[in-house]
Amino acid sequence: MKKVLITGIDSFSGVHLSSYLESRGYDVYGTSIFESGYKKYQCDITKKSDILIVLNEVRPDFLIHLSAISFAAHGSSEDFYKVNTIGTTNILDSLIELELNSIKIILASSATIYGNQGLEILDESLCPQPTNHYGASKYAMECLAKSYFEKLNILITRPFNYTGIKQAEHFLIPKIIKHFKEKRDVIELGNLDVSREFNDVGFVCEIYKKLLDCDKNGEVVNICSNRGIKLLDVIAMMNEIAGYKIRVEVNPAFVREGEIKSLTGSTKKLFGFIGEVKQKEFKQTLREMLEA
Repeated sequence: MKKVLITGIDSFSGVHLSSYLESRGYDVYGTSIFESGYKKYQCDITKKSDILIVLNEVRPDFLIHLSAISFAAHGSSEDFYKVNTIGTTNILDSLIELELNSIKIILASSATIYGNQGLEILDESLCPQPTNHYGASKYAMECLAKSYFEKLNILITRPFNYTGIKQAEHFLIPKIIKHFKEKRDVIELGNLDVSREFNDVGFVCEIYKKLLDCDKNGEVVNICSNRGIKLLDVIAMMNEIAGYKIRVEVNPAFVREGEIKSLTGSTKKLFGFIGEVKQKEFKQTLREMLEA
């Protein structure tokens, strides 16, 4: 069995990905900032000594680096840079120090690094223009990681929005689901004129697995579907699923400055690496989340 180490294994993505890989025969280990457990190590990636202990004990064949601050509205801008950049370079330096140069490494960046490009479809050739500290910290991480391309087998991924069961309720789709579960009459949202991919987390897990298996490295690649869905269309789907119509009100406090209006990615490079990956209809994802 091939060993996979997932940093941030108790995150939304980590929980789904670890289960998915285990079901397909991988021997999965992980790190958590909060606690240790079976095959799970408590580890602060901003402390290189923590990382060295974990890597030396596990000696993985693959590493998927998910550990980060992923909520763009997180209160402290400094945390984004400390975790998303210093934490990542600590991991890469530790791999070199332990002579684990041959393992396959996937670093999760973000599609928010593109910013507002004024284009319908975003591909990897575009010059990043992040509009918030989260996106800027991820772009900084990418720039630093590229200096390791000649020393380590690295793929950098730029995931577009995805969702599913167990995602934290401060994210948009779980917030909407919660309102319908509680049969609220009104939901307050921010920018309504936005379009996102809103992919299913199972689709993303399958892509990560295929990227582990492919022979590509030293590349940056989108994790996307080119399936854009407007926010108000999400509300319309939920109205139909739940059997009643919720009233939408704009709360100025939720309107983000520099909000990216459209985030839809080109799949050309991704599917060129791993072949086409299908996913379920988004209404099915919504229904599963409502019924969970």
